[in-house]
Amino acid sequence: MTPAFQPFWFDQAITAQGEFSLPALTTETSADVAIVGGGFTGLWTAIKIKQQSPKTQVVIIEKDRCGQGASGRNGGCMLTFSTKYASLAKHYGHDEALRLIRLSEQAVFDIENFCQQHNIDAEIRLDGSLYTATNSSQAKQLNGLYDFLKQRGVNGWHKDHSRQVRGGSQKNLDAIFNPAAGSLQPARLVLGLVKVALSLGVNIYQHTPLTRLERTNPVVLKTPSGSIRCNKCVLATNAWTPELVGELKRSIVLVSSDMLITEPMPELLKKAQLNHGMAVADSRIFVHYYRTTPDGRLMLGKGGNYFSYGNKMRPRFDLPSRYQGQLRQAFTSFFPALPQAFARSWTGASDRSATGLPFFGALKDNPNIFYGLGYSGNGVVQSFLGGDFLSSLVLDLDNSWSRSPMAQGPLGHFPPEPILSLGANMVKSAVKRKERMEDLEQQAYWLDCQLAKLAASAGKADKNN
Repeated sequence: MTPAFQPFWFDQAITAQGEFSLPALTTETSADVAIVGGGFTGLWTAIKIKQQSPKTQVVIIEKDRCGQGASGRNGGCMLTFSTKYASLAKHYGHDEALRLIRLSEQAVFDIENFCQQHNIDAEIRLDGSLYTATNSSQAKQLNGLYDFLKQRGVNGWHKDHSRQVRGGSQKNLDAIFNPAAGSLQPARLVLGLVKVALSLGVNIYQHTPLTRLERTNPVVLKTPSGSIRCNKCVLATNAWTPELVGELKRSIVLVSSDMLITEPMPELLKKAQLNHGMAVADSRIFVHYYRTTPDGRLMLGKGGNYFSYGNKMRPRFDLPSRYQGQLRQAFTSFFPALPQAFARSWTGASDRSATGLPFFGALKDNPNIFYGLGYSGNGVVQSFLGGDFLSSLVLDLDNSWSRSPMAQGPLGHFPPEPILSLGANMVKSAVKRKERMEDLEQQAYWLDCQLAKLAASAGKADKNN
């Protein structure tokens, strides 16, 4: 029987195409590069290393099944840096901000091309992204964001009110559309990337947790039944990184992203104009997002419900969502004509950085140990770019990836506990009050608005206030 915490996407993908039976590491071995973590970041990095340097020996160890973490638990929304201009420009400058935005938009099509080239059926549908407003306050913010991006030459967004109806919900009062986006089936992509990595000569060991990282030269990775000596090591562990590396403990905060998905209802979705692959998100700080699947399911999610004290990967991140009531209410609010026929709910940990942007780099006490994390809820596309950053760093390449300020480590830190959790929950309460009053078309309290700005600084859609 499938365990309750099994990510829905893996059930679907394995039923359709089976999975790889990969061994655990049971011996002492060596490699040029050892990667800890078999999710999107680890797999893309391994593949891009082998593509550029075929003779480099690459090993991946994964504590569970490849993709069992955030890579298999996300909503499958292919989103880019295109609303992050303000943060990118603030930290990296205008030119680098535009470069990264354009690379992220191109990455959407590069992922599709990669899957076509390698016969990976990841159910990719490049129908764009729709950012919506569900009340007048959100509409003002959304239009301000649109004008802000247009003035600065970030031209991927369009005002097209016909797209609003295609968003599939009468709750959407206004919207902006970007064609460089879409959706995919995350587990199908993971299984496809595993297949490609194996074909390139990458050795992958599943059910092989890292028990000790020895920051020596060569680096030594200890596992329950074996070890790996390597010249270079990549920590592609995302939400688990704070427990492995103390110096990165305050570089991210672990926040839940909770999702549910319906049983197939293709005719009802077609009638509701939801038969598309767009990724749709509202303009809340703790955003609602949704997308449909080719077999006629509707997935809805919400970020920001739970902050983990001390950045611990707690059991609740591996269970059905505790916020199903809120998700069901949101579902009815967005789609009152659809039945509440849900197949499953689940949750996962989102590694939110202080800037809302990912970061890459090497450990201070050992420049041969690299890391990449902080995707802040947008890792499906950005992890593809993460493979470029990390492969360039590992291979000592002097290029635009290794020279980018995004490859220089984290640019901000959160306060220590218990200040972090006290502040996070205070801000979360303020955001809830603010957005509840805005839904009622009432003026939110001044203090709640000021506190909400702290959350918005690491949110999905940045603009100058």
